[in-house]
Amino acid sequence: MADNSPALLFDALNDFFSQVLCVGESESMDALIELDLTFSQVRMLFALAQHGEPLPIHEVAERLRLSVAAAGRNVDQLVKLGLVVRREDDRDRRVKRVSLSEAGHELANHHIDCKRDQLRQFAWRIPEAERARLIEALQPILAGNFLREDNQETFG
Repeated sequence: MADNSPALLFDALNDFFSQVLCVGESESMDALIELDLTFSQVRMLFALAQHGEPLPIHEVAERLRLSVAAAGRNVDQLVKLGLVVRREDDRDRRVKRVSLSEAGHELANHHIDCKRDQLRQFAWRIPEAERARLIEALQPILAGNFLREDNQETFG
C-alpha cells in the first residue's frame, strides 16, 4: 500500500517548490539586495503590494507581527527610498496610511514576474504526459476549499 501521509506529501512539495523556485532566485532578489532592504522592509513591500489599498501603519505592524515603532522605522526607510508613500488618513489625521509608490509597485511586480517566469519555464520543461497528470491532480485541489486559511486544521 502506498504511503499517502501528510509528511510524505510535505517532503514531496518541499522538494518540488525548492527546485522550481530556487532556480532563478538570485535574479528575483537582485533588485531587493541592490537597495539593501532588510527582511522586514521586504515583507512590508509585499504585504502592501498584496493588500493594494493604503493601510494604517498600526495595521501593517499587526499583519507583519512587528511593533508599531518598528513598522514606523521601516516605513521611514521605505519612504526615503521612494518605495512607499505615507499620507494622513482623511478622517483621522493622527492615523498615517501607507501604500506603495510607483517605484514600489515596479519592484514588487518585478519580483513576482521573475517567479512567474520560473514557473512558466518549469511548465515548458515538463513532458506532456506528466504535465497532464499534474494538471489533473491540481484542479480538484484548487477548486476545493483546501488552501483557505479559515479551513486550516492543526498540523504537526
